[in-house]
Amino acid sequence: MLDLTTRINEASAYVRAKSAGREWRVFIVLGSGLGGLAKQAQNAVHIPYSDIPHFAQSTVAGHSGQFVVGDLFGVPVAMMQGRVHFYEGHPMWQVTLPVRVAKAMGAEMMIVTNAAGGINRAFDVADVMLITDHINFLGLAGQNPLIGPNDDTLGPRFPEMTQPYDAELCEWARQAAKVNGVNLREGVYAGVSGPFFESPAELRMLRAMGADAVGMSTVNEVVAARHGRMRVLGFSGITNVARLSADEGPPPTHEEVMEASPKIAPKLSAIVQGVLQQWKSSHS
Repeated sequence: MLDLTTRINEASAYVRAKSAGREWRVFIVLGSGLGGLAKQAQNAVHIPYSDIPHFAQSTVAGHSGQFVVGDLFGVPVAMMQGRVHFYEGHPMWQVTLPVRVAKAMGAEMMIVTNAAGGINRAFDVADVMLITDHINFLGLAGQNPLIGPNDDTLGPRFPEMTQPYDAELCEWARQAAKVNGVNLREGVYAGVSGPFFESPAELRMLRAMGADAVGMSTVNEVVAARHGRMRVLGFSGITNVARLSADEGPPPTHEEVMEASPKIAPKLSAIVQGVLQQWKSSHS
């Protein structure tokens, strides 16, 4: 069996060849229904996951399943237009392989997005939440990309997670939201396995633990990125209001998630544009 480093090297070599060796330092993960941001990229190269060695295939509606390398708002970036999930049956090393590949190709910052259920009763559908911290239920239970032998070339054996989401990048996001008139929420994201929507009792437990939103992705991508010393900025698009009791509103559906996403996308695009402009200015 190939080791992780070999898989990373083979996948990154393929992406590098297909993208004509382009240089980029920003990696963006686009969650359910949010892949439209990739359509704004200029001079873009699209690389299907099915062509990239060792990549898993996305099977969920709203996830196009391709790597997009191009210029977004004047900044060279690589984007995952759709992600793969643990609940699709992929091992955690494969779920997070794109993050490892991005790091191997020189990424210094990751912007990660997702669709999430709003637990915080101050949140409305189509709000954007800046992720200030997370609760990694999969990771705490032993399903995370760092289980097993550690390769010190990828990162330390015991990475610290006291501030998984970069303070300066969060401030850039706040500034961009203010300039663009976006009511940016902030809170803690709870990452669970899915693929079921949580029970009212589970949601009340999450609320009691301090979670403001819940979803089925993101947290282990962040673990892999921080293991590789990448800076991370995260956003949740609130696509449904979580039911804290059985008689509280209609049951959530994935169709509801997809319907809310077009309302979220322009807000997210405006914030990301502002963040990338700040990034470009700080690196010029």
